[in-house]
Amino acid sequence: MTGFICIVTETLPAGLLLQISLGLNVETSFAGQTITAYALGSLIAAIPLTIATQGLRRRTVLLLTIAGFLVFNTLTAFSTSYWLILTARFFAGVSAGLAWSLLAGYARRMVKPHQQGKAMAIAMVGTPIALSLGVPLGTWLGGTIGWRSAFGLMSVLSVILMVWVIVSVPDYPGQSRKQQITLKSVLTTPGVRPVLCTVIAWMLAHNILYTYIAPFIEQAGLLNRVDVVLLIFGVAALAGIGLIGRLVDSYLRRSVLVSLAVFGIISLIFIWFANIPAVIYFGVAIWGLTFGGAATLLQTALADAAGSGSDVALSMNVVAWNSAIAGGGVLGGILLDGWGVQSFPLVMFLLITVGFVIAWSAKKQGFIREARLVK
Repeated sequence: MTGFICIVTETLPAGLLLQISLGLNVETSFAGQTITAYALGSLIAAIPLTIATQGLRRRTVLLLTIAGFLVFNTLTAFSTSYWLILTARFFAGVSAGLAWSLLAGYARRMVKPHQQGKAMAIAMVGTPIALSLGVPLGTWLGGTIGWRSAFGLMSVLSVILMVWVIVSVPDYPGQSRKQQITLKSVLTTPGVRPVLCTVIAWMLAHNILYTYIAPFIEQAGLLNRVDVVLLIFGVAALAGIGLIGRLVDSYLRRSVLVSLAVFGIISLIFIWFANIPAVIYFGVAIWGLTFGGAATLLQTALADAAGSGSDVALSMNVVAWNSAIAGGGVLGGILLDGWGVQSFPLVMFLLITVGFVIAWSAKKQGFIREARLVK
């Protein structure tokens, strides 16, 4: 639920830009900066806040992040000042950056080693649900109850979640000063950098297509079916999480390589057949299936490689992931303006190939040959 609130809070303005711009009497482009501010908050705060809170009890940190959503979504709901809302969105992003670095490691600590991958898959299930439903849900809520009430609803969900965490989630101590690990030592831990590089390559390829899915599927005459295409992607991603939850603990390396290879094949198919509606529907479904388990696979590999420095490593993952989201938007925009959507699949294939080679080469650290439970 924390992951769901993170994603919906981030994407909510995307479906409400017109209402927000009218409500605050600003240009739509200025309203769009509420999304940018959120992303910047996550990027800037994830690593330093994770390091700063290493010594605090884990449930305390989790509750602080949720309280951040409560406070800053409430400010967004009630403020009439554009600049105050922009500031609130930045600090909501700060809360998200800390939350993402915490959630995976927290889920792993609740279970025995042979259940860690499955626990992470369950903990991450809010992400594809929010990705597939967040923008349409926000648009519907904005039209039904108003954009301010939509943010207010996120605050209500945050209160419910805080109570749920206090009642149900076990607490764990933070790390003592002797146990705390520096950013440099985590980054130089064998296996950490190959996983982070794979994250960047994979997510860059993904976000080129995801960000500009509307103009891409216009080739097949599906511009008015964007909602259907994204729904197919979201449902397939949920199925992917279920599948990877069963495989991650025993077949992490194979699952990463197969996911990358299949996404690469879909990219190749799109080079020649992206103008055929049936190919788009099929390709998007397979793409969603390969993407659904990506967060589970990559975060599990990263946490395994980093060991006791997993929280810090996962904060680096937040930065890498969000940088790839931003980079996918920038790179996709350059490709769109310079060479058109026809250039997307080839660039995606090249990026996926880079990711595959890195993952394949990291057979001793990062994506090891043995089942992760052997370690």
